[in-house]
Amino acid sequence: MKTQRPTELIGTFTLAFHERHPCLAALALSLAAAVALGITRFSYGLLLPPMRIDLNWSYMLAGSLNTSNAVGYMVGALAAPAAMRWLGVARQLTCSTVLAGLFMLLSATTVNAETLLALRVCSGVVSSFTFIAGGVLASRLSSLNPSRAGLLLGIYYSGTGLGIALSALLIPLLVSAAQQSGHTHGWQWAWYGLGALCFVAAAAMHTIGNAISRDNVAQAQRQRYALGQFTWALSSYFLFGVGCIGYMTFVVALLKEQEMAGWLITSFYCVLGIAVMASSRVWARLLERYKGGQAMAVLNAILAAGTILPVLTASVPLAFVSGVIFGGVFMSVVASTTALVRHNLGAQYWSAAISAFTVVFALGQIAGPLLVGWLADGPGGLTRGLALSAGALALGALAACRQKHL
Repeated sequence: MKTQRPTELIGTFTLAFHERHPCLAALALSLAAAVALGITRFSYGLLLPPMRIDLNWSYMLAGSLNTSNAVGYMVGALAAPAAMRWLGVARQLTCSTVLAGLFMLLSATTVNAETLLALRVCSGVVSSFTFIAGGVLASRLSSLNPSRAGLLLGIYYSGTGLGIALSALLIPLLVSAAQQSGHTHGWQWAWYGLGALCFVAAAAMHTIGNAISRDNVAQAQRQRYALGQFTWALSSYFLFGVGCIGYMTFVVALLKEQEMAGWLITSFYCVLGIAVMASSRVWARLLERYKGGQAMAVLNAILAAGTILPVLTASVPLAFVSGVIFGGVFMSVVASTTALVRHNLGAQYWSAAISAFTVVFALGQIAGPLLVGWLADGPGGLTRGLALSAGALALGALAACRQKHL
Protein backbone atom coordinates (compact mmCIF):
# COMPACT_ATOMS: atom_id res chain seq x y z
CA MET A 1 0.00 0.00 0.00
CA LYS A 2 1.41 3.37 -1.03
CA THR A 3 2.07 5.78 1.83
CA GLN A 4 0.91 9.35 1.23
CA ARG A 5 3.29 12.18 1.92
CA PRO A 6 2.21 14.83 4.50
CA THR A 7 1.44 17.39 1.76
CA GLU A 8 -0.75 14.85 -0.04
CA LEU A 9 -2.58 14.02 3.20
CA ILE A 10 -3.26 17.72 3.81
CA GLY A 11 -4.54 18.13 0.25
CA THR A 12 -6.83 15.08 0.56
CA PHE A 13 -8.19 16.28 3.90
CA THR A 14 -8.85 19.80 2.59
CA LEU A 15 -10.54 18.48 -0.54
CA ALA A 16 -12.89 16.39 1.60
CA PHE A 17 -13.41 19.37 3.93
CA HIS A 18 -14.68 21.73 1.22
CA GLU A 19 -16.95 19.01 -0.15
CA ARG A 20 -18.48 18.25 3.27
CA HIS A 21 -18.49 21.79 4.66
CA PRO A 22 -18.97 24.19 1.72
CA CYS A 23 -20.14 27.05 3.94
CA LEU A 24 -16.93 26.92 5.98
CA ALA A 25 -14.91 26.73 2.77
CA ALA A 26 -16.75 29.81 1.46
CA LEU A 27 -16.02 31.52 4.77
CA ALA A 28 -12.30 30.82 4.30
CA LEU A 29 -12.44 32.17 0.75
CA SER A 30 -14.26 35.27 2.03
CA LEU A 31 -10.91 36.46 3.39
CA ALA A 32 -10.09 37.32 -0.23
CA ALA A 33 -12.96 39.81 -0.29
CA ALA A 34 -11.92 41.01 3.17
CA VAL A 35 -8.46 41.87 1.86
CA ALA A 36 -9.39 43.12 -1.62
CA LEU A 37 -12.11 45.53 -0.54
CA GLY A 38 -12.52 45.68 3.23
CA ILE A 39 -8.83 46.17 4.08
CA THR A 40 -7.05 47.57 1.03
CA ARG A 41 -9.93 49.78 -0.17
CA PHE A 42 -12.62 50.73 2.34
CA SER A 43 -10.39 50.95 5.41
CA TYR A 44 -9.03 54.17 3.90
CA GLY A 45 -12.28 55.90 4.86
CA LEU A 46 -11.08 55.72 8.48
CA LEU A 47 -7.57 56.86 7.60
CA LEU A 48 -8.65 59.78 5.43
CA PRO A 49 -9.53 62.24 8.26
CA PRO A 50 -6.24 61.91 10.25
CA MET A 51 -4.11 61.83 7.09
CA ARG A 52 -5.91 64.83 5.61
CA ILE A 53 -5.42 66.89 8.79
CA ASP A 54 -1.83 65.79 9.35
CA LEU A 55 -0.72 66.32 5.74
CA ASN A 56 -2.93 69.37 5.07
CA TRP A 57 -4.70 67.81 2.07
CA SER A 58 -7.85 68.99 0.30
CA TYR A 59 -10.82 66.60 0.09
CA MET A 60 -10.10 66.14 -3.61
CA LEU A 61 -6.48 65.10 -2.97
CA ALA A 62 -7.52 62.86 -0.09
CA GLY A 63 -10.16 61.25 -2.28
CA SER A 64 -7.66 60.75 -5.07
CA LEU A 65 -5.89 58.07 -3.00
CA ASN A 66 -8.97 55.88 -3.40
CA THR A 67 -9.20 56.95 -7.03
CA SER A 68 -5.62 55.79 -7.65
CA ASN A 69 -6.44 52.53 -5.90
CA ALA A 70 -9.39 52.11 -8.26
CA VAL A 71 -7.14 52.81 -11.27
CA GLY A 72 -4.91 49.98 -10.16
CA TYR A 73 -7.97 47.83 -9.53
CA MET A 74 -9.11 48.37 -13.12
CA VAL A 75 -5.65 47.51 -14.50
CA GLY A 76 -5.67 44.38 -12.38
CA ALA A 77 -9.11 43.40 -13.62
CA LEU A 78 -7.92 43.65 -17.23
CA ALA A 79 -4.81 41.60 -16.50
CA ALA A 80 -6.35 39.02 -14.16
CA PRO A 81 -7.46 36.43 -16.77
CA ALA A 82 -3.97 36.31 -18.31
CA ALA A 83 -2.39 36.16 -14.85
CA MET A 84 -4.62 33.22 -13.92
CA ARG A 85 -3.61 31.34 -17.03
CA TRP A 86 0.03 31.87 -16.08
CA LEU A 87 -0.10 31.33 -12.32
CA GLY A 88 -3.27 29.33 -11.79
CA VAL A 89 -6.19 30.57 -9.72
CA ALA A 90 -5.03 29.38 -6.30
CA ARG A 91 -1.45 30.60 -6.68
CA GLN A 92 -2.69 33.98 -7.89
CA LEU A 93 -4.95 34.21 -4.83
CA THR A 94 -2.07 33.61 -2.42
CA CYS A 95 0.61 35.68 -4.19
CA SER A 96 -1.60 38.72 -4.75
CA THR A 97 -2.77 38.73 -1.13
CA VAL A 98 0.83 38.68 0.10
CA LEU A 99 1.71 41.54 -2.27
CA ALA A 100 -1.30 43.53 -1.05
CA GLY A 101 0.10 43.24 2.48
CA LEU A 102 3.52 44.37 1.30
CA PHE A 103 2.14 47.50 -0.39
CA MET A 104 0.13 48.34 2.73
CA LEU A 105 3.30 48.09 4.82
CA LEU A 106 5.18 50.33 2.40
CA SER A 107 2.39 52.94 2.67
CA ALA A 108 3.44 53.40 6.29
CA THR A 109 6.96 54.45 5.33
CA THR A 110 6.27 57.74 3.51
CA VAL A 111 4.37 61.02 3.76
CA ASN A 112 4.95 61.93 0.11
CA ALA A 113 1.62 62.18 -1.71
CA GLU A 114 3.00 60.99 -5.06
CA THR A 115 4.56 57.90 -3.47
CA LEU A 116 1.36 57.12 -1.59
CA LEU A 117 -0.63 57.46 -4.81
CA ALA A 118 1.75 55.04 -6.57
CA LEU A 119 1.48 52.53 -3.74
CA ARG A 120 -2.31 52.77 -3.84
CA VAL A 121 -2.21 51.99 -7.56
CA CYS A 122 -0.06 48.91 -6.87
CA SER A 123 -2.30 47.71 -4.05
CA GLY A 124 -5.29 48.18 -6.36
CA VAL A 125 -3.76 45.93 -9.02
CA VAL A 126 -3.03 43.05 -6.66
CA SER A 127 -6.28 43.40 -4.70
CA SER A 128 -8.15 43.03 -8.00
CA PHE A 129 -6.20 39.83 -8.64
CA THR A 130 -7.18 38.61 -5.17
CA PHE A 131 -10.85 39.50 -5.59
CA ILE A 132 -11.28 37.91 -9.02
CA ALA A 133 -9.39 34.73 -8.11
CA GLY A 134 -11.47 34.38 -4.97
CA GLY A 135 -14.65 35.02 -6.97
CA VAL A 136 -13.79 32.31 -9.51
CA LEU A 137 -13.13 29.82 -6.69
CA ALA A 138 -16.36 30.82 -4.92
CA SER A 139 -18.29 30.38 -8.19
CA ARG A 140 -16.83 26.91 -8.57
CA LEU A 141 -17.73 26.05 -4.99
CA SER A 142 -21.31 27.27 -5.52
CA SER A 143 -21.62 25.25 -8.74
CA LEU A 144 -20.76 22.13 -6.75
CA ASN A 145 -23.59 23.00 -4.34
CA PRO A 146 -26.39 24.43 -6.55
CA SER A 147 -29.03 24.27 -3.81
CA ARG A 148 -26.95 26.72 -1.73
CA ALA A 149 -25.33 28.68 -4.55
CA GLY A 150 -26.74 32.06 -3.52
CA LEU A 151 -25.76 31.55 0.11
CA LEU A 152 -22.20 30.48 -0.75
CA LEU A 153 -21.68 33.49 -3.03
CA GLY A 154 -23.14 35.73 -0.34
CA ILE A 155 -20.76 34.31 2.26
CA TYR A 156 -17.78 34.97 -0.02
CA TYR A 157 -18.68 38.59 -0.68
CA SER A 158 -19.68 39.21 2.93
CA GLY A 159 -15.99 38.82 3.78
CA THR A 160 -15.71 42.49 2.88
CA GLY A 161 -17.64 43.20 6.07
CA LEU A 162 -15.09 41.29 8.12
CA GLY A 163 -12.35 43.45 6.61
CA ILE A 164 -14.32 46.60 7.40
CA ALA A 165 -15.05 45.53 10.99
CA LEU A 166 -11.44 44.54 11.66
CA SER A 167 -10.25 47.85 10.19
CA ALA A 168 -12.73 49.78 12.33
CA LEU A 169 -11.39 48.14 15.48
CA LEU A 170 -7.71 48.18 14.55
CA ILE A 171 -7.18 51.63 13.00
CA PRO A 172 -8.36 53.86 15.91
CA LEU A 173 -6.47 51.65 18.36
CA LEU A 174 -3.19 51.88 16.43
CA VAL A 175 -3.54 55.59 15.64
CA SER A 176 -4.21 56.33 19.30
CA ALA A 177 -1.27 54.17 20.44
CA ALA A 178 1.04 55.91 17.97
CA GLN A 179 -0.04 59.35 19.14
CA GLN A 180 0.43 58.43 22.80
CA SER A 181 3.94 57.19 22.04
CA GLY A 182 4.76 60.55 20.47
CA HIS A 183 4.90 59.31 16.87
CA THR A 184 4.65 62.26 14.48
CA HIS A 185 2.33 60.58 11.98
CA GLY A 186 0.07 58.31 14.00
CA TRP A 187 -1.83 57.01 10.97
CA GLN A 188 1.31 55.20 9.75
CA TRP A 189 0.95 52.54 12.44
CA ALA A 190 -2.47 51.68 11.03
CA TRP A 191 -0.94 50.86 7.62
CA TYR A 192 1.43 48.42 9.36
CA GLY A 193 -1.48 46.72 11.08
CA LEU A 194 -3.50 46.43 7.86
CA GLY A 195 -0.53 44.91 6.07
CA ALA A 196 -0.18 42.28 8.81
CA LEU A 197 -3.86 41.36 8.39
CA CYS A 198 -3.25 40.68 4.69
CA PHE A 199 -0.43 38.24 5.51
CA VAL A 200 -2.65 36.37 7.99
CA ALA A 201 -5.41 36.10 5.38
CA ALA A 202 -2.98 34.75 2.74
CA ALA A 203 -1.85 31.98 5.09
CA ALA A 204 -5.43 31.08 6.01
CA MET A 205 -6.63 30.86 2.39
CA HIS A 206 -3.68 29.05 0.87
CA THR A 207 -4.66 25.41 1.49
CA ILE A 208 -8.39 25.71 0.81
CA GLY A 209 -7.72 27.63 -2.41
CA ASN A 210 -5.43 24.88 -3.66
CA ALA A 211 -8.01 22.21 -2.83
CA ILE A 212 -10.85 23.88 -4.74
CA SER A 213 -8.68 24.75 -7.74
CA ARG A 214 -7.47 21.12 -7.84
CA ASP A 215 -11.10 20.10 -8.37
CA ASN A 216 -10.92 21.31 -11.98
CA VAL A 217 -11.91 24.91 -11.40
CA ALA A 218 -12.96 26.68 -14.57
CA GLN A 219 -9.76 28.44 -15.55
CA ALA A 220 -9.53 31.89 -17.11
CA GLN A 221 -9.88 31.54 -20.87
CA ARG A 222 -10.16 33.95 -23.76
CA GLN A 223 -13.63 32.84 -24.81
CA ARG A 224 -15.99 34.99 -26.81
CA TYR A 225 -19.36 35.74 -25.31
CA ALA A 226 -22.05 38.35 -25.89
CA LEU A 227 -20.79 41.09 -23.57
CA GLY A 228 -23.09 43.56 -25.31
CA GLN A 229 -26.06 41.66 -23.91
CA PHE A 230 -24.96 42.75 -20.43
CA THR A 231 -24.95 46.48 -21.33
CA TRP A 232 -27.63 47.48 -18.81
CA ALA A 233 -26.10 45.43 -16.00
CA LEU A 234 -22.65 46.83 -16.73
CA SER A 235 -24.03 50.40 -16.78
CA SER A 236 -25.77 49.79 -13.48
CA TYR A 237 -22.60 48.39 -11.96
CA PHE A 238 -20.60 51.43 -13.08
CA LEU A 239 -23.09 53.72 -11.32
CA PHE A 240 -22.98 51.46 -8.28
CA GLY A 241 -19.18 51.88 -8.25
CA VAL A 242 -19.55 55.68 -8.31
CA GLY A 243 -22.12 55.70 -5.51
CA CYS A 244 -20.72 53.13 -3.12
CA ILE A 245 -17.12 54.36 -3.14
CA GLY A 246 -18.28 57.94 -2.61
CA TYR A 247 -20.12 56.85 0.53
CA MET A 248 -17.36 54.58 1.84
CA THR A 249 -14.63 57.18 1.24
CA PHE A 250 -16.32 60.20 2.79
CA VAL A 251 -19.05 59.10 5.21
CA VAL A 252 -16.65 59.05 8.20
CA ALA A 253 -15.42 62.55 7.30
CA LEU A 254 -19.05 63.72 7.15
CA LEU A 255 -19.81 62.22 10.56
CA LYS A 256 -16.75 64.00 11.97
CA GLU A 257 -18.00 67.26 10.48
CA GLN A 258 -21.35 66.60 12.17
CA GLU A 259 -19.37 66.29 15.44
CA MET A 260 -20.14 62.66 16.12
CA ALA A 261 -17.99 61.29 18.95
CA GLY A 262 -14.98 59.21 17.97
CA TRP A 263 -16.20 56.06 19.74
CA LEU A 264 -19.54 56.37 17.97
CA ILE A 265 -17.80 56.61 14.58
CA THR A 266 -15.83 53.45 15.38
CA SER A 267 -19.07 51.76 16.41
CA PHE A 268 -20.75 52.96 13.21
CA TYR A 269 -18.03 51.41 11.04
CA CYS A 270 -18.14 48.16 13.03
CA VAL A 271 -21.92 47.98 12.69
CA LEU A 272 -21.60 48.57 8.95
CA GLY A 273 -19.07 45.74 8.69
CA ILE A 274 -21.20 43.36 10.77
CA ALA A 275 -24.19 44.17 8.56
CA VAL A 276 -22.13 43.15 5.51
CA MET A 277 -21.28 39.82 7.14
CA ALA A 278 -24.94 39.20 8.00
CA SER A 279 -26.15 40.02 4.50
CA SER A 280 -25.23 36.66 2.96
CA ARG A 281 -28.38 34.97 4.28
CA VAL A 282 -30.67 37.97 3.85
CA TRP A 283 -30.37 38.18 0.07
CA ALA A 284 -29.49 34.56 -0.85
CA ARG A 285 -32.98 33.72 -2.18
CA LEU A 286 -33.14 36.93 -4.18
CA LEU A 287 -29.89 36.04 -5.95
CA GLU A 288 -31.07 32.49 -6.67
CA ARG A 289 -34.57 33.43 -7.82
CA TYR A 290 -33.93 36.20 -10.36
CA LYS A 291 -31.78 35.54 -13.41
CA GLY A 292 -31.85 39.02 -14.94
CA GLY A 293 -31.13 42.44 -13.42
CA GLN A 294 -34.00 42.44 -10.93
CA ALA A 295 -31.85 41.67 -7.89
CA MET A 296 -29.34 44.38 -8.82
CA ALA A 297 -32.16 46.90 -9.29
CA VAL A 298 -33.76 46.20 -5.90
CA LEU A 299 -30.45 46.33 -4.05
CA ASN A 300 -29.29 49.58 -5.70
CA ALA A 301 -32.59 51.25 -4.84
CA ILE A 302 -32.28 50.26 -1.17
CA LEU A 303 -28.67 51.51 -1.15
CA ALA A 304 -29.72 54.89 -2.53
CA ALA A 305 -32.21 55.28 0.32
CA GLY A 306 -29.59 54.36 2.91
CA THR A 307 -26.95 56.68 1.43
CA ILE A 308 -29.15 59.78 1.50
CA LEU A 309 -29.96 59.54 5.25
CA PRO A 310 -26.76 61.21 6.62
CA VAL A 311 -27.23 63.96 4.02
CA LEU A 312 -30.73 64.79 5.25
CA THR A 313 -30.00 64.83 8.98
CA ALA A 314 -27.18 64.77 11.55
CA SER A 315 -29.19 62.39 13.75
CA VAL A 316 -26.95 59.71 15.29
CA PRO A 317 -29.64 56.97 15.24
CA LEU A 318 -30.38 57.62 11.56
CA ALA A 319 -26.67 57.57 10.76
CA PHE A 320 -26.53 54.07 12.26
CA VAL A 321 -29.63 53.10 10.28
CA SER A 322 -27.80 54.29 7.18
CA GLY A 323 -24.78 52.17 8.10
CA VAL A 324 -26.91 49.06 8.66
CA ILE A 325 -28.75 49.54 5.36
CA PHE A 326 -25.58 50.21 3.41
CA GLY A 327 -23.62 47.40 5.00
CA GLY A 328 -26.50 44.97 4.65
CA VAL A 329 -26.85 45.59 0.94
CA PHE A 330 -23.79 46.87 -0.90
CA MET A 331 -21.74 43.67 -1.20
CA SER A 332 -24.87 41.81 -2.26
CA VAL A 333 -24.88 44.04 -5.35
CA VAL A 334 -21.40 42.68 -6.10
CA ALA A 335 -22.67 39.14 -5.47
CA SER A 336 -25.60 39.80 -7.82
CA THR A 337 -23.20 40.31 -10.74
CA THR A 338 -21.55 36.94 -10.11
CA ALA A 339 -24.99 35.35 -9.81
CA LEU A 340 -25.98 37.00 -13.09
CA VAL A 341 -22.88 35.56 -14.78
CA ARG A 342 -23.57 32.09 -13.38
CA HIS A 343 -27.23 32.18 -14.48
CA ASN A 344 -26.45 33.29 -18.02
CA LEU A 345 -23.03 31.92 -19.04
CA GLY A 346 -21.19 28.62 -19.08
CA ALA A 347 -18.41 28.00 -16.55
CA GLN A 348 -15.68 28.58 -19.16
CA TYR A 349 -16.76 32.22 -19.43
CA TRP A 350 -16.96 33.08 -15.73
CA SER A 351 -13.46 34.46 -15.27
CA ALA A 352 -13.67 36.76 -18.31
CA ALA A 353 -17.18 37.95 -17.38
CA ILE A 354 -16.32 38.60 -13.72
CA SER A 355 -13.28 40.55 -14.94
CA ALA A 356 -15.49 42.66 -17.23
CA PHE A 357 -17.79 43.57 -14.35
CA THR A 358 -14.77 44.31 -12.15
CA VAL A 359 -13.43 46.71 -14.80
CA VAL A 360 -16.62 48.81 -14.94
CA PHE A 361 -16.83 48.72 -11.14
CA ALA A 362 -13.28 50.11 -11.03
CA LEU A 363 -14.16 52.82 -13.55
CA GLY A 364 -17.02 53.90 -11.30
CA GLN A 365 -14.70 53.94 -8.30
CA ILE A 366 -12.21 56.07 -10.21
CA ALA A 367 -14.87 58.67 -10.92
CA GLY A 368 -16.65 58.52 -7.54
CA PRO A 369 -14.03 59.90 -5.11
CA LEU A 370 -12.98 62.63 -7.55
CA LEU A 371 -16.55 63.83 -8.14
CA VAL A 372 -17.57 63.65 -4.48
CA GLY A 373 -14.28 65.26 -3.36
CA TRP A 374 -14.65 68.04 -5.92
CA LEU A 375 -18.18 68.80 -4.73
CA ALA A 376 -17.12 68.53 -1.06
CA ASP A 377 -14.45 71.23 -1.58
CA GLY A 378 -17.12 73.61 -2.91
CA PRO A 379 -20.34 75.12 -1.52
CA GLY A 380 -22.50 72.55 0.20
CA GLY A 381 -19.53 70.47 1.35
CA LEU A 382 -19.72 66.75 1.93
CA THR A 383 -23.52 66.66 2.07
CA ARG A 384 -23.72 67.64 -1.60
CA GLY A 385 -21.05 65.09 -2.48
CA LEU A 386 -22.89 62.23 -0.78
CA ALA A 387 -26.14 63.35 -2.41
CA LEU A 388 -24.37 62.69 -5.72
CA SER A 389 -23.57 59.16 -4.49
CA ALA A 390 -27.22 58.52 -3.68
CA GLY A 391 -28.28 59.83 -7.09
CA ALA A 392 -25.81 57.54 -8.88
CA LEU A 393 -27.19 54.53 -7.00
CA ALA A 394 -30.76 55.45 -7.90
CA LEU A 395 -29.82 55.69 -11.57
CA GLY A 396 -28.08 52.33 -11.23
CA ALA A 397 -31.33 50.80 -10.01
CA LEU A 398 -33.17 52.12 -13.08
CA ALA A 399 -30.52 50.77 -15.44
CA ALA A 400 -30.57 47.32 -13.83
CA CYS A 401 -34.34 47.12 -14.38
CA ARG A 402 -33.64 46.90 -18.11
CA GLN A 403 -31.28 43.90 -17.88
CA LYS A 404 -33.02 40.75 -19.14
CA HIS A 405 -32.23 37.08 -18.58
CA LEU A 406 -30.30 35.90 -21.68
